[in-house]
Amino acid sequence: MEMLLRTKRITICLFFFVLSLAAAIEIPLSVAQLPTITEQSHTQVAYPFDDDFTIKCEARGNPQPTFNWTKDGKPFNLLSDPRIITFNNSGTFVIQNHGIISNFQGKYRCYASNALGTAMSEEIELIVPSVPKFPKEKIEPLDVEHGDSVILHCNPPKGIPPLHIYWMNIDLQHIPQDERVSMSLKGDLYFANVEENDSRSDYCCFAAFPRLRTIVQKMPMTLKVSRFKHANDSGSPNAAVTKANFIKERKPKLLIPPESAGSSSSVTVIKGGVLLLECIAEGLPTPHLSWVKVTGNLPKDKSVKENFGKILKIEQVSAADEGTYQCTASNPMGRTKHEFHVHVEEPPRWIKEPEGGVYSVGTNLVLLCEAIGNPEPTIQWKLNGMPIDSRTFRGRISAREISLTNLQLQDSAVYQCEASNKHGTILASANVNVLNIAPLILTSDGENYATVVGYSAFLHCEIFASPAADIRWTKDDSVEPLSALRYELNKNGTLEIKETKKDDSGSYACWASNSVGKRAITANLDIRDATKIVITPKNPRVLKSHSILLKCQSEYDSHLKNSFKLSWRKDGDQLPVNSTQDSRIIVDMDTLFISSVTLEDQGVYMCVASTSLDSVVAESRLIVLDVPDPPEDLQLSEHQNRSVRLSWKAGASHNSPVNESIIEYEESQWEPGRWQELTQVPGNDTTALLTLAPYMNYQFRVVSVNAVGRSQPSKPSLRYATPPAAPDKNPENIRVEASEPNEMVMKWEPLKPTERNGPGLEYKVSWRQRGVETDWNEELVKKHSLTLRNTPTFVPYEIKVQAVNNLGTGPEPNVTTGYSGEDTPDAAPSGVSVDIVNSTLVKVFWFGIPRDRVRGHLKGYKVSWWKTKSMLDGKRHHPEKHHLTFVGDRNYGMIPGLEPFSEFRLTVVAYNSKGDGPESSPVVFETPEGVPEQPRFLKILNFDKDSVTLSWGLPKKANGHLTGYILQYQIINETHEIGPLSDISVANRSTLSWRLSGLSASTKYKFYVKACTAKGCGNPVTEEGLTMAQGTYAGIYDGISTQGWFIGLMCAVALLTLLLLTICFVRRNKGGKYSVKEKEDLHPDPEAQSIKDEIFGEYSDSDEKPLKGSLRSINGDIKATESADSLVDYGEGEHGMFNEDGSFIGAYSGSKEKGSVESTGSSTATFPLHA
Repeated sequence: MEMLLRTKRITICLFFFVLSLAAAIEIPLSVAQLPTITEQSHTQVAYPFDDDFTIKCEARGNPQPTFNWTKDGKPFNLLSDPRIITFNNSGTFVIQNHGIISNFQGKYRCYASNALGTAMSEEIELIVPSVPKFPKEKIEPLDVEHGDSVILHCNPPKGIPPLHIYWMNIDLQHIPQDERVSMSLKGDLYFANVEENDSRSDYCCFAAFPRLRTIVQKMPMTLKVSRFKHANDSGSPNAAVTKANFIKERKPKLLIPPESAGSSSSVTVIKGGVLLLECIAEGLPTPHLSWVKVTGNLPKDKSVKENFGKILKIEQVSAADEGTYQCTASNPMGRTKHEFHVHVEEPPRWIKEPEGGVYSVGTNLVLLCEAIGNPEPTIQWKLNGMPIDSRTFRGRISAREISLTNLQLQDSAVYQCEASNKHGTILASANVNVLNIAPLILTSDGENYATVVGYSAFLHCEIFASPAADIRWTKDDSVEPLSALRYELNKNGTLEIKETKKDDSGSYACWASNSVGKRAITANLDIRDATKIVITPKNPRVLKSHSILLKCQSEYDSHLKNSFKLSWRKDGDQLPVNSTQDSRIIVDMDTLFISSVTLEDQGVYMCVASTSLDSVVAESRLIVLDVPDPPEDLQLSEHQNRSVRLSWKAGASHNSPVNESIIEYEESQWEPGRWQELTQVPGNDTTALLTLAPYMNYQFRVVSVNAVGRSQPSKPSLRYATPPAAPDKNPENIRVEASEPNEMVMKWEPLKPTERNGPGLEYKVSWRQRGVETDWNEELVKKHSLTLRNTPTFVPYEIKVQAVNNLGTGPEPNVTTGYSGEDTPDAAPSGVSVDIVNSTLVKVFWFGIPRDRVRGHLKGYKVSWWKTKSMLDGKRHHPEKHHLTFVGDRNYGMIPGLEPFSEFRLTVVAYNSKGDGPESSPVVFETPEGVPEQPRFLKILNFDKDSVTLSWGLPKKANGHLTGYILQYQIINETHEIGPLSDISVANRSTLSWRLSGLSASTKYKFYVKACTAKGCGNPVTEEGLTMAQGTYAGIYDGISTQGWFIGLMCAVALLTLLLLTICFVRRNKGGKYSVKEKEDLHPDPEAQSIKDEIFGEYSDSDEKPLKGSLRSINGDIKATESADSLVDYGEGEHGMFNEDGSFIGAYSGSKEKGSVESTGSSTATFPLHA
């Protein structure tokens, strides 16, 4: 028995498995099959403004279905009205909007039939609305008393919902509504009690039908409200009004629902719809409406009260919303209630729909149909659109199931299941196709497939067969089915080859067979190389506002070149190929350039490379670095007299951790608005205990710092004031500054505002003369200086300065020594003597003055000298003093830059910060002869082929008695080489010209002339020239000397030469340079050397340049003599005396003597040269 049950269960499981396979198969249209409705219309409105109305019904099947229609359950002939347009092989028809079409309104059903069966559509309702209109009527005015309740009825015409109703006046102004005056859901206007200002003659009801694009207006209504009706009694009017008002006050009475409905009523609402419960009451005073759910709580999330509390609205109604709801209308006179018993119902909906499919001969069929609803729906089965007669039906039929066994070809049919209740009808169809055919392979034969290495390949073999076919795949010439783990056969016949390799290329065959027949197709597979890409740089970190270039490098199979594409994405979103609007992000094929990077640019950038076979993605995360965001939420805690704790929340670090936080403060008493750094804390800390100064009103802010930079400051904290205290420190840098001889000015650095500690800051200054036993003198001052008068000159004092404020004194101050005011020295140096070092340098000695005669701090000594006469001509000179200062306590000094062969006078004075003391007695000394300066000029007066005449001027300064001149010359050329030097001594000092002979023709020479004294010779003046060629005169004379034009040409040349010489001479006297100067630079005077005094060391004229290459001096190498004195022996003149290497540059105080001319170098004479 147990075995029998197990076998039965297995059979049932297999049965439903076959059913599921049958339902999943889609029949090719080439196979005979039942009709299937593929498209149909649903409820449709025939709007009057539309030209036509289309009712659709499309179906497929084999043979091609034919179509029939029913209207309201009766056959409907589409050819019965010429306004109906039909289409071939289609059930769809179009009704043209011509004339009256109201007769087309109804419920239509479409039937599609062929030889195998009939499919049926759901009902299609066509609504033909009429144009809504209010009836023409005369509405009598309403005449009521103050306090009465009134209802103005709208009674809108019928139309297509939605319907919107408005109460307005003739000027289209809305009638104001409130708790007293409101409109019901039906559109009537209710007055709980009227007032005199409700009187008007233009109450208009407007009904709007948006889907019909129509608004209609009811005739205006008149409402007259009188204060009271006059009675015929003899009472006063006031008494009548009071009585009337008293009578009108009443407890509420429900108008909706009306009292005739009783104290309760039932309401039915569709599940998922909107529940609207309405209570409108009249009474005086105006009643107030409230709502409760008697059987539970009102749903808070979806219940709302509208229309001033008169409507309870619940959307998306569910079964939980069933129950009893109560509205209460109340005023001071009483209350009234009404209960609504709400029932939630729903139209039918499917739990299980019948599923058709393809069945083979001999199999069994079970169709299930289950639906629920409220009320419970009734189920009706139909076969090919007609109700099933259980007496003639060979299968079993019940309300929820149809079953057939041993299906045959003639059992093919369309089964319909229809579920209905009062809220609607639903229809489900199941096509049962009983077929017995050999396999049909729907995939084309010889298909070519391709994929890339590592991807899956899918070779398709779509098959339709009944009974189901057996499918197998083979490769190349093998007959064995593919069975490795990498091969997977899907239900639809597709062969999946996983993780393909190159050797998977080849030809494949798909074989399908069942009991009726067998079929096969082939497929070819090619395996390509996979696409590879990489993005560089990988995960870059970029500073904000900088730029970044991402490059996507790729490799792909050459066969896929035409389909290869590159694209860029950011965080999954495609980036356009063209640049962005602000041109910051530019995508250009394999590159992505972002300029001025912002924080929003941060994210994952993906390069997507795709071909027709594969797609790969490479990612690079762009990390944008920026300064931190400002800290937030500054809080003060742990308040103490001299400390407080500051805490804050760190801002975003923007991918660079915070290294430190800088706490700044601003105080409002001394420097308002100025922020200063208070302290720094490590980056991870978000709290700090701040040490504060007394008597300050602080506020704080925090700046975060990371590797990129500083954040913006945070918003300031609340202010924190510290209490005052006595000073913690005394002034610093106490000093005595220069003052008058009989006074002393004491100064110090005042305390900073943060050091005052309290109000009333003063300084207690104490002083006494050092070395004298006496009490301290004291004085309180508010400024930071104190002047004492009638003090002895330059006497030491002990000084103390202590800070004092209203709360006490500072610590015991330190003692500082200062001196009273200075006076100029009152003694002159003695024993002044002069040693002659050379013709321009002397060394001065003196004895310093006693210390007590300095009367201050000795600064040094000043030496003054002046020229009295020249030893050369004996002329007296106007005394022009020069000065040199020697700093410190010393007794000698060097005086450079003197004129040779001259008489001088010299004095020495001591000086301090107050000034100079008296001069010493003048000392007279004479400088010896020196070498002359260079002659003023050198000219070539006549140049022949082997001789030349030279003329030169006197030296600018003779510096002694001239003894003669030295004339030198040598051959030069355009290269760096020079010839031997020849000397001629001119012993007569009055000779200023000389003729040289024995020169070579057509040769360039350089000439030198220097003046000499008994001390030696000075610098030469130079000139260059070219001798004439041999035979030049004869050749020219023989040919053209007798021609007149030649004589004129020579005169013109001579005149031009004279003019040029004149210009050159004038320019040379003005200090100008000539082009020949460049030649002098190339061929300098071989004896030219700086006049190197043994004291001064080397110096150079700015116009002298070294000769290129190696050049031997005429007199051999000239070495500088070294001074035996240190540079400190030279005083400090009014101008700089030495250059950086210690060379004397000849500038001292005083002006140059008249007649002193600076060297201008040499010039080259201009004369015609004949080749």
